[in-house]
Amino acid sequence: MLLLIDGYNLLHSGRPSTPFSSSRLQMERDRLLETLSRYRQIRSLDILVVFDGWQGGWPTERKERRKGVEVLFSKAGERADEVIKRIIQEKGSGVVVVSSDREIGSFANRRSVAVVSSEAFRERLSAIDSGGEERLAEETEERERPGRRLSKRERRTRMALKRL
Repeated sequence: MLLLIDGYNLLHSGRPSTPFSSSRLQMERDRLLETLSRYRQIRSLDILVVFDGWQGGWPTERKERRKGVEVLFSKAGERADEVIKRIIQEKGSGVVVVSSDREIGSFANRRSVAVVSSEAFRERLSAIDSGGEERLAEETEERERPGRRLSKRERRTRMALKRL
């Protein structure tokens, strides 16, 4: 399974909307990738993080691997959202997308691809980091509402969270 992450969407989730300086942004990006690397070691997942490079990026996409996490910067003039949609189209249901972007969520849902919000995944990262993986699994089970059938999208998301 491939965990496809909208990099800046996850990086900025749950934070004030104050923009970072370029050096602070690099530091936050590195910290996120370090956390994802630890998560990858615990959960044995392939992780691809896509960041925007469209405003000041390179003429072509730039890919690199950092501590087992694949990182992709979109090329100049191309938004990360476009790259994420292209990867969803190519990979199909073998992908779980982490993004709170409505457009990406709608695109993925139309293709039966599970979407986990950046906020929910950030909780998962925090819980795993603090050793609370079992507690998080219990909370996910508690959120189920007896007597109400979940929609296909909700079932896909719930299954994706269990696999993460």
